[in-house]
Amino acid sequence: MAELTYESTSRTAKAAGLTLHYHEAAPAGRAVEAPVVIMLHGGGPGASAWSNFGRNLPVFAEHFRTLLVDQPCFGRSDKPELDKDYFSFSAAAVAALMDELGIRQAHFIGNSLGGGTSVRMALDHPDKVGKLLLMGPGGVSVNLFAPDPTEGIKRLFEFNASPEPTREQMRAFLGVMAYDQSIVTDELVEERWASATDPDTRLGGARMGASFADPAWAEDTMLWREAHRITHPVLLTWGREDRVNPLDGALVALKTIPDARLHVFPHCGHWAQTERADEFNRLAVDFFSH
Repeated sequence: MAELTYESTSRTAKAAGLTLHYHEAAPAGRAVEAPVVIMLHGGGPGASAWSNFGRNLPVFAEHFRTLLVDQPCFGRSDKPELDKDYFSFSAAAVAALMDELGIRQAHFIGNSLGGGTSVRMALDHPDKVGKLLLMGPGGVSVNLFAPDPTEGIKRLFEFNASPEPTREQMRAFLGVMAYDQSIVTDELVEERWASATDPDTRLGGARMGASFADPAWAEDTMLWREAHRITHPVLLTWGREDRVNPLDGALVALKTIPDARLHVFPHCGHWAQTERADEFNRLAVDFFSH
């Protein structure tokens, strides 16, 4: 397979009145009949589909038609004002993207914010969803023992609330994401800081954040109250040392979702797909293949 780069996999499509940016790769000669996996990234400053999952794409593309989608308000997708809660808005956009691309059904991997969108996909568009792999997901997790807001959420708020966010604030945020601090390199800090401080990115972040602050939509983000309606097979994955959505947040989802199982990665924070990449890739490929 030819090297999969940001540029070679980059695509755009019109869906639900939005321009959505995504990356796509598939097994050679099997792009049409291969099962589809859609990956939805987290919501930290400067986050995008490629920053979250770009390093995993080559492995998944050997088995599946794989799409890494910049959710609305992130990456190179449009940054609209939202007319409903974020999870519902993004799920509707992803469902429309699937229709535009002729994808009848897909498996979903959702990290953090993307986990909430994936759950909303299963609730609002159940026929479009096969299996769900949720990584420290938002909305469906409830912290039973850890304080709320968590350390990671506090760092996120600090960065987003700053009139001129600094590289030091970005390093502090990324340091909470990872258990292995060696992955928080100067290059990563610079890359994420440059993206996060771009005016268009900041606008998207502000509009996404405003949707969570709107009391009219607050109950719609409490996905744990609806989790019992998820009929799809669900694999909950968590880093044992996750300081954003701590492990105790998995317990309500595990008990509530009828067909749920849980895998915990030791020595791992909020980014299992990076810190435990080989194990994560094997686990996901096996889950979606059987």
